[in-house]
Amino acid sequence: MDYTNNEQGTDTIPIISVILAGGVGTRLWPLSRTYYPKQFLTFSDRSLFQKTYTRARALSNPEDIYVVTNVLHQFLVRTQIKEIDEQYNQVHILSEPVGRNTLPAITWAVSELQHRTDNPRVIVFSSDHYLDNTVNEEIMKATELCDDDIVIFGVPPTSPHTGYGYIAPGDVLPPGFRVAAFKEKPDLETATIYVNEGYFWNSGMFLFRLSVFFSELKQHQPELFDIFSNPSCIDYPALPSISIDTGLLEHSSHIAMVPLASTWMDLGTFKSWYEIAEKDKDQNVGVDITRNAKRNFVESGDKEVVLIDVHDTIVVDTDDALLICNMNSSEKISEIVKQLAERKDPRIAIHSKVYRPWGSYHLLEKGKRYLMKKITVDPGNKLSLQRHHHRSEHWIVVTGMADVILDDTHTMLRPGESTFVPAGIRHRLANSGKIPLVVIEVQIGEYLEEDDIERYEDDFGRECWSEQRTEGKEEEITKK
Repeated sequence: MDYTNNEQGTDTIPIISVILAGGVGTRLWPLSRTYYPKQFLTFSDRSLFQKTYTRARALSNPEDIYVVTNVLHQFLVRTQIKEIDEQYNQVHILSEPVGRNTLPAITWAVSELQHRTDNPRVIVFSSDHYLDNTVNEEIMKATELCDDDIVIFGVPPTSPHTGYGYIAPGDVLPPGFRVAAFKEKPDLETATIYVNEGYFWNSGMFLFRLSVFFSELKQHQPELFDIFSNPSCIDYPALPSISIDTGLLEHSSHIAMVPLASTWMDLGTFKSWYEIAEKDKDQNVGVDITRNAKRNFVESGDKEVVLIDVHDTIVVDTDDALLICNMNSSEKISEIVKQLAERKDPRIAIHSKVYRPWGSYHLLEKGKRYLMKKITVDPGNKLSLQRHHHRSEHWIVVTGMADVILDDTHTMLRPGESTFVPAGIRHRLANSGKIPLVVIEVQIGEYLEEDDIERYEDDFGRECWSEQRTEGKEEEITKK
């Protein structure tokens, strides 16, 4: 970690982008779920994650972008990058076996750079924040401060808020300030004092030189520094769960803050989504026909929406859940998700449409001894070679060409053709064509859960994985 021989000029120092893409999907339920948290929801034409990646891509080459996510979302991250960047295979995706908060996640990403001698700049983005297109210009203007300090970006607060860290500006340090104090999330009374005293919100973005980060980590978190000196030997689940705020920012005297002029929002509630969405003349979002209806937010897919005499209301309709609440009560949704979790409701974890590394499946109907899915296999992808002990399957091709393996038999099925997969038979479904393959799958058997699977070959490294539904909640678990 010695960067003293760096002779590059300031303008040629590379920028490494680190994107934090964790999250469990509770505050925007039922749109967001454990398997599909808010950063992957489409906002306008792209998801928040894709918008964050686009910002990072404007600053960094693909091989200089590191995404820290978890095992549940690693393939979803890859798919969303692939949709917008042909060089997606060059991006580094780091999958945490368990979440350990922001400091271990950031440290893991930057520890992958220890071999570099150019002492690069590193910008850390949260993937679930909304930012306008001018933020990269502000990041570049702040680079002169990161040679000696960790730079954080402060947001002028619009109201007291208990969900953000607060920054007290100190001495002027153009183009920002020395940080006089950093305060973790306060209660409402304390937040009101901070706002009145001119504090800033912490935006969750950080800019630093590699040497500065490791120097501060060694001083304030020496145990973590020692652990990540050899990242190949880390027992990640044994790491402490600690945020960069409490682990570094509250202790370091080398923190600078640059006020953020760009629009910034933590889209953690439907009310915040409403605030930046395009509205009609009555300030409604997502409504087709209204009569005396104002300031409503509706998300209902392709359904025709009519509102009469309704004001300040949120309506979110999915295949398996309906949410209706007052606009000012959207922060209480997490309480409902907690209640659903206590009764082990699987709808907090998965949608009826579930994304897989090869494509997706959509649950159409489920009965006592049968289950129907619409399976979509992306071009060039294939499911694992597998078998089931307790169910048979019937595949009907809707669009595309299906490559089907049944034990030692390999056949091609066209639209309208079908095949039967008896229980106990090794089988595989693949799409070698150029358009998506869509198949209707009908499962029949006494037991239809996802843990009835044995994998023999897999293109996505899942030979060491099992999928099971435990106590009614679908999870994917890594084996040691």
